[in-house]
Amino acid sequence: MYRVFEALDELVTIVEEARGVPMTVSCVVSRGDVLELLDDVRDALPGEVDDAQDVLDKRDEIVRIAREQAESTVNSANEEAERLLAEARERAEQLVSEARSEADRTVAAGEAEFENLTERAREESDRMVQAGRDAYERSVEDGKHEQSRLVSQTEVVQAAHDEAARIVDEAHAEADRQRADCDAYVDDKLAEFSELLSATLRTVDSGRNHLRGTLGPDPRATSHEYDYQAQ
Repeated sequence: MYRVFEALDELVTIVEEARGVPMTVSCVVSRGDVLELLDDVRDALPGEVDDAQDVLDKRDEIVRIAREQAESTVNSANEEAERLLAEARERAEQLVSEARSEADRTVAAGEAEFENLTERAREESDRMVQAGRDAYERSVEDGKHEQSRLVSQTEVVQAAHDEAARIVDEAHAEADRQRADCDAYVDDKLAEFSELLSATLRTVDSGRNHLRGTLGPDPRATSHEYDYQAQ
């Protein structure tokens, strides 16, 4: 093909540089040079045309093969993407299930600990109140006995009344103190349980946020997760 172009360029040059015929638009060219160049063009054309035809014949086959390879590559990529997406969804569902199970276990353990602490606090409170009452009754009884013994002595009787009143006041104060200590003990244990439960819920929320940031929210699980949080 390059030889054809070269020969045509040489023909153009010969015509452009040919001597013109006066009073006409014709020119005088060398017949031998022109015929030689035309022979070169004629000899070069069949091979170039055959090469061009081979390219044209193979073009459709090349395009078909390229299209098949492209389709195969796209199908493989789609299958791999679907496989990875399925694995990611399965892993996300597994993590959510594990987080829910852990949260349920923690809540159950916290409720059991709360019930245990409440029962122990109630028993301790009852014991302290009963001890206060017993001490109060003993003090009152002792005061009555002392009052009877000193009934004939005015100053001693007055002192006995004062002492009895003091003992009664101390008994009431001791009972109030023990009740306050019991309430403070129960409040401390409930505060510890509240911190444990809050830490657990923060851990679960952090895991769920991490999953949302990695995979995006799963529409099928959104309503269930909201229901679970509401509970």
